[in-house]
Amino acid sequence: MADDPVLRPLYEGEDLEPAKRRLRMFLVQYWGGPTTYSQERGHPRLRMRHVTWQIGERERDAWLAHMAAAVAGLDVDERARTAIWEHLSRAAESLVNVPR
Repeated sequence: MADDPVLRPLYEGEDLEPAKRRLRMFLVQYWGGPTTYSQERGHPRLRMRHVTWQIGERERDAWLAHMAAAVAGLDVDERARTAIWEHLSRAAESLVNVPR
């Protein structure tokens, strides 16, 4: 994502490591791991946390392309892969805040 021409501007001037850590903590918590995300940041409130960004279909699709590559590289069974992908797709769609 660091070189993505659609997504990188959303993090203008920002070190991406904190964003990577937040995403990792959120996903770990969502899938039943430690609740570090909520302990450090409170309720996820994904839509609220992303409302300051203009997220349209272009941004959604770019993010999902990165997530598709990540999911494809996971060493999990097909049922888990499908569940993960369905969650990521729903989450990405819920963050779209630019009229079509």
